[in-house]
Amino acid sequence: MKDKRFIEENFPVKEISEISAKEKNIRHGHISTLHIWWARRPLASSRATNYAALIPAPKDPAELSKIKQFIVELSKWENSLNPRIIEKARRDILEANGGRPPRILDPFAGGGSIPLEALRLGCEAHAIEYNPVAVLILKCTLEYPQKYGKSEKADQELNAMKRNTLLQDVKKWGNWVLEEAKKEIGRFYPADKDGSIPVGYIWARTIPCQNPTCGSEIPLMRQFWLARKSNKKVALYPYVDGKEVKFKIVGDGYEKMPADFNPSKGTVSRAIATCPVCGYTVDYKTMRKLFQEGKAGQRMVAVVLHRPGTEGKRYKVATESDVEIFREAERYLEEKKTKLMEEWGIDPVPDEPTPEGGGRGAERAFSVRNFGLNTWGDLFNSRQKLALITFTEKVRLAYKRMIEEGYDKEYAKAVASYLALMISRCSDFESNIVRWFNHVENACNTFARQALPMTWDYFELNLFSPVSQGSIKNISNQVIKTLAGIVNTFSTPATSIQASATELSYPDDYFDAIFTDPPYYDNVPYSYLSDFFYVWLKRSIGDLYPELFITPLTPKSKEIVAYSHKEGGFEAGKKFFEDMLKKAFKEISRVLKPDGIATIVYTHKSTSGWETLINSLLESDLVPTASWPIDTEMKGRLRARESAALASSIYFVCRKMERKDIGWLNEVKEEIKSHIYRKLEDLWKEGISGSDYFIAAIGSAIEIFGKYKKVMDYEGREVDASKLLDYVREIVTDYAVRQILHDSISAELSPLTRFYVLWRWTYGEAKVHFDDARKLAQSTGIDLDKVWNRGFIRKEKEFIRVLGPHERKLEEIGDSQELIDVLHKVLLLWKAGRNEEMKRILLETGYGNRESFYKVAQAISETLPTESKEKKLLDGFLSGRDRLIDEMKGIGRQTKLIE
Repeated sequence: MKDKRFIEENFPVKEISEISAKEKNIRHGHISTLHIWWARRPLASSRATNYAALIPAPKDPAELSKIKQFIVELSKWENSLNPRIIEKARRDILEANGGRPPRILDPFAGGGSIPLEALRLGCEAHAIEYNPVAVLILKCTLEYPQKYGKSEKADQELNAMKRNTLLQDVKKWGNWVLEEAKKEIGRFYPADKDGSIPVGYIWARTIPCQNPTCGSEIPLMRQFWLARKSNKKVALYPYVDGKEVKFKIVGDGYEKMPADFNPSKGTVSRAIATCPVCGYTVDYKTMRKLFQEGKAGQRMVAVVLHRPGTEGKRYKVATESDVEIFREAERYLEEKKTKLMEEWGIDPVPDEPTPEGGGRGAERAFSVRNFGLNTWGDLFNSRQKLALITFTEKVRLAYKRMIEEGYDKEYAKAVASYLALMISRCSDFESNIVRWFNHVENACNTFARQALPMTWDYFELNLFSPVSQGSIKNISNQVIKTLAGIVNTFSTPATSIQASATELSYPDDYFDAIFTDPPYYDNVPYSYLSDFFYVWLKRSIGDLYPELFITPLTPKSKEIVAYSHKEGGFEAGKKFFEDMLKKAFKEISRVLKPDGIATIVYTHKSTSGWETLINSLLESDLVPTASWPIDTEMKGRLRARESAALASSIYFVCRKMERKDIGWLNEVKEEIKSHIYRKLEDLWKEGISGSDYFIAAIGSAIEIFGKYKKVMDYEGREVDASKLLDYVREIVTDYAVRQILHDSISAELSPLTRFYVLWRWTYGEAKVHFDDARKLAQSTGIDLDKVWNRGFIRKEKEFIRVLGPHERKLEEIGDSQELIDVLHKVLLLWKAGRNEEMKRILLETGYGNRESFYKVAQAISETLPTESKEKKLLDGFLSGRDRLIDEMKGIGRQTKLIE
């Protein structure tokens, strides 16, 4: 048996979860501010799991506790550059690896969190990515800072030519790009008469009213708020003048807001527009057709201003002068486009096609094509295009100037890469699907979520504005601060390669460890999202990276994502994903040393998703030896109340194992049972609950049956993994129910009651896909097909929902003697103040004098969030429990006397 690593025996799940979730709020200096990349793993969980996988498990319990505490300290953001802590971690890893830095691979490196933390811990890191945008981000995170970043002390000993460190040069040339662009196009963002600088401009797309007697131009605005803060309320007020819709500013500091005006109600909702002039409505299909036929337009409606030396922002209605300046920018754009097209041999405004959208799942994230935005250039208005092609040109010129000044070509390429990332990041704030965030009075960004949705009104940012989060100055500062942090890790450069994880160019048994975060079906459509940035990066530094920017858009043929295929639809896409994932895991197994270790992160709301992962691992002879759920999400994100998304990322710890040919079912079951109880107890102590508990427990059980290529019953039939997983679920269910109910009454409960209690603990009040619900029901001894829509279990299309008492009616519950039905009936009677009827029901069913009835009610309450209506009913009822039990006993004694 290989020496156990710390992560295989123990891990501070609760603490690392808290630190990882908090990290999502950190912006200054975090690598997420270098450039956007989707589904990046937190640095905290990456550092902690990397370290825990590279050090041995201690035999002394006191030492174990000490190491756990060290891992917690190591993972904290404020200790990222703490030399005492980082050096200790490096020494521990070197000692565990015979004095040699471990060789680490991440074959799905993405935004670089995992390999960056491997570098920080002193490892030799290799990062593989298929997507060229991600590869560029990796080079700027894992190679250039380590190769070219030098400390100030070392700089003093170098000659003047080499004295400029990477950090200083990125800052210097970033300012050069800004100033050169400002000289050329700054005039298209003129200051107001009082010296106020435009932060940006609010636009409304327009369509002609389809009422033949009207024909007015409808400004499409989802709402009219400009500032909606507790201490500041300002809005655009639309009014009709003849057949024209005009605007004025109303609210605090402006004309009084009319009493009957609701700024939250705009002219368009759910893609249905209402004409403010005549009240005629234009439906979705007609509106879409108008856009596709080129009959839609746009109108500048307001200017957002900031006066230097003062606090806050102010607003004015756009004037003819503001519009005329925009027209001048349009004319200059055509001039500049012609010039640059001759120089570059490519249209400087991206003319590559936007995603078609449609399909199902993540593919539906793209709706811009429905409204005639057919090229990436269509996602920017004329002045935005002018700004971005000008900044792009200046990046190219900056590289040229550096070469003329004698800079080393590779070094100049590195500097130019950061400049290009800055402009690419600016494009995220400078498209015509960016919204104005009235609650903070700032620009949102294009990718506020992983989608390209249509927006009716949008905000055009002035990239020269000093007070906007998306301005070139602000983004430049963020990039430099992030770079400073990476430079100070004093690591050796990683190796970043563009390749498919299914075709690794390394020899067999090459890596000591593999840490990676593979894609999850169609959760994130990486290639289509990243095309938004690819088209600008190709124009700014494509010539410096011909190998990365050779294709018109990001390559997609080998991308391991479950997109719908033209033949076979989503099912074909799903099969493609699963087949490619198996190939990737086989490659991981091939290049991993026999005594090596792998941690594979997986997040998917469907249990079928991670079952596929497990089967793929086993087929590649990678057997999970432990699994830990780490909560990596911000607590406030939109999730979990309505859908049963997992709260955590599951970190599967795997070993490359020679698997025995055959295991016999009864023996394997006994092995699983004896192995899993300790894991269940550890997970419970760590405060892990719900879906995460099941997945983590099941992950650890696979260590047992994963040792065998086949598991056979005594009749010679092969038992597939899903059957073994069902058995594991039964064990986990029994343990969880006993823990939820504090052990005492579990055996007394009916399968339906056990199911209800377990559902609330696992999924809360969310609806769940039928297959996942079926598995949970099966583990409690229920056939879901026989019980749904006959009580509290409801089927809604492909989902199952478990109704609470507040969602049911008394007459519907009837005379059912099932504990949950009686509980729901009692709660409804209590809520209605029908106490005598409530007591009669409790007496007739016998539940009123049963401690188990109140314990079930208490257990359900403990699983639900504070704001839950069901919890409030339960807590209200239970607050009078003691008095009610006494009354039940009294009524019982009186009944016996009468008899």
